[in-house]
Amino acid sequence: MLRLFILTLLGITSVLKAQSGSESLEVSPRYFEDQFYLGITYNFLLKKPEEVKQQNLSYGLRAGMIKDIPLNASRTIGLGLGLGLGLNTYYTNMEALETADGIQYAVINSNRTYKRSKLETHSIELPIEFRWRNSNPREYKFWRIYTGITFAYVYDMRSKFVPSDDSGEVTNSFSNPDARTLQYGITFNFGFNSFNAHVYYSLTNLLDDTSFIEQESIRMRPLRVGLIFYIL
Repeated sequence: MLRLFILTLLGITSVLKAQSGSESLEVSPRYFEDQFYLGITYNFLLKKPEEVKQQNLSYGLRAGMIKDIPLNASRTIGLGLGLGLGLNTYYTNMEALETADGIQYAVINSNRTYKRSKLETHSIELPIEFRWRNSNPREYKFWRIYTGITFAYVYDMRSKFVPSDDSGEVTNSFSNPDARTLQYGITFNFGFNSFNAHVYYSLTNLLDDTSFIEQESIRMRPLRVGLIFYIL
């Protein structure tokens, strides 16, 4: 899935950039910038409980559209208001268990063999960006610095534990109700032309205040670092 997303992303970006380049001479001076985005990140977890470690490749995918609102006559400064979807995974040595008392978390014993254990969130995103760029109506390759805040409504979070083939255990997967529904964080995007660095630092915990592991409150916060592609 990750490889297919990257190939599709690069293909769409190159096609749309080629189309926009051929039409650049016909663009009105009242142009708008970067109206769609695609992003891929590596997801870190900060403030983990002491024995919780990240494993495998924790990745994030995001895509959406942004309304560009220029704030000056030269249109080099603007405001972006967007709407999109986000998928984020977090692989750790922590297992979630459904019990009669709710969701319980435990660190997986080091002697226990398994393939992976993850939390996966699906969200609706609302990015708000303050934008600076040195673009003009006839040039589609330019520097940009976009910073702001992204709000996310997490409408689903799933826990999944996949044992090793010879363990005799079965895969355990369920919808996890203790995700923090409203999440938000600071974003910073910087780059030239198609490829731009993207950083997101969450100001909220991944799980709500009812989540504990060995009587310790789980206050993990995501830090996502990767690339974002803006498309006209």
